[in-house]
Amino acid sequence: MPKVLIISDSHGLEQELNDVKKRHQHEVDAMLHCGDSELSYDSKELEGFHYAKGNCDFEPEMENDQVVSVGDITFLVTHGHLYQIKSTLMPLSYKAEEVGAQIACFGHSHIAGAEKVNEKLFINPGSCHLPRDREEPTYAILEWTSLDNLQLQFYHINGDVMPDLYLEASLAAKK
Repeated sequence: MPKVLIISDSHGLEQELNDVKKRHQHEVDAMLHCGDSELSYDSKELEGFHYAKGNCDFEPEMENDQVVSVGDITFLVTHGHLYQIKSTLMPLSYKAEEVGAQIACFGHSHIAGAEKVNEKLFINPGSCHLPRDREEPTYAILEWTSLDNLQLQFYHINGDVMPDLYLEASLAAKK
């Protein structure tokens, strides 16, 4: 069963990012960081992550978007500030369509959540340092057995499961 760790907006955290990575790196198939780490491109904390450049990242080597395939799913990883995510998901949806991604992962708003729109899943893991919609700093893990059986679970930065932040979804086209 493929698994992907999704984290964002760590804003300078080093130990906590390392802790999350150590906690899950051997159980996941990919680790995605949706930007605003405020760490250097070659930092040991970002090693192993597919990283999208945030509006608080200034390393020229960082790219605004990453397209990552894991199993039968293609992910668009971005920060979101270039796609107006605080007001609409449409520009991000168009970009996901353009790159052939079924799932778009983004940060920027520091608000944890997920939404399925037109056979695409949009995931914001929240902020693992400065959450805005709740007190708890969060990240998420997505796992699936098939396109019609996805489970998204959010976690507190300390590794505790957040049972109120859970989503089951299907990306399979309706017949």
